[in-house]
Amino acid sequence: MIKIIPVDSKTRQKQLVEFQFELYKDCPQWVPPFKQDIYLMMNKQKHPFYDHSISDHFLAERDGKIVGRIAGLVNRPFNAYHNSKDAEFYLFDCIDDQEVANALFDTVVAWAKDQGMNRLVGPKGYGPLDGYGIQILGQERRAMMNVMNYNYLYYKDLVENYGFEKEVDFVSSYLKPENFVLPEKVQKAADLAVKRGRFEVKGFKSRAEIRAWIGRIGKAYNEAFVNNWEYCPLTEKEIKMVVENILIIVDPKNLYVLLKDNKVVGFEIPFPDVSAAMQKNKGNLGPIEMIRLLLELKRTDWMDFDGIGILPEAQGFGGNAILYKVVSDVVLNNPQYKHIELTQVAETAKQMRQDLANLGSQSYKNHRVYKKELG
Repeated sequence: MIKIIPVDSKTRQKQLVEFQFELYKDCPQWVPPFKQDIYLMMNKQKHPFYDHSISDHFLAERDGKIVGRIAGLVNRPFNAYHNSKDAEFYLFDCIDDQEVANALFDTVVAWAKDQGMNRLVGPKGYGPLDGYGIQILGQERRAMMNVMNYNYLYYKDLVENYGFEKEVDFVSSYLKPENFVLPEKVQKAADLAVKRGRFEVKGFKSRAEIRAWIGRIGKAYNEAFVNNWEYCPLTEKEIKMVVENILIIVDPKNLYVLLKDNKVVGFEIPFPDVSAAMQKNKGNLGPIEMIRLLLELKRTDWMDFDGIGILPEAQGFGGNAILYKVVSDVVLNNPQYKHIELTQVAETAKQMRQDLANLGSQSYKNHRVYKKELG
């Protein structure tokens, strides 16, 4: 018999965190998240999500053993922006057992109905860095740090057998630097825009310098993706949390912003992939683990572009071309990196998808967000 247990104590929180580590302990492609990040997702006093929205967490237990977990969320700013009544599920992990999955989903469906919602969507988390979807393609490849979810392939069957249907796919692409192609027309458009003085490209020398620009970068981040499926406006505290997380692993010399009249109107944020160090750290982030991450920054040969954005006001005037020229310079002028991943671009962002294909990338991972009408 399956028992559903609310996560209402520190003991239950620990069980929720540790279950994933037990489930994936023998999976070489899985990259452990920082445990402190998962605990923060459950902290209703500290996580900025709870300033405006609600979430609860649940465990599935059978014969005294934890066999699954899930979170239910209602993101009120998202619903207000999109005029929707969506609940989301996240932190879904489960043994390969349909009965267990059904019990978890039944619980969140009932929870969502109690909140007055008419649709359940997910996986979709607490912020833009949490990663979207159930992975349905590319399980044989190591996950890119903790910017995306990784799951066993059987999750797809568990979700679809319950009655979920596709909402949107987030596709990640692979690029070898030697295959990178900056189309001639893009190069000419970038050169022309620079010559006309419409834009300025700003680089950074240190994390301290980036920190001084947090407000402007965060504001641009908040405005760049207004046409994306997943978008909703972030609060100042959420923006600060996003940028602070970025600062942990970003290489300052590879981060650039696009300025127009001294306003940030575009950005590209590449991350050295520290997945190997994260696997060794096993979810911990103490002084020794931090040193391991910093060392990995210098020896990894993978780079991840998880943030390329441009404000609508800068599109169509050469801004896009300049931004791709900057990406080209970062990719081609860093011999340390032999592999590039462009992480989780929604299939609804058709222009971005086409641009990435034109640069020489190939789709190789797919994460699917699902939906279910609650009736």
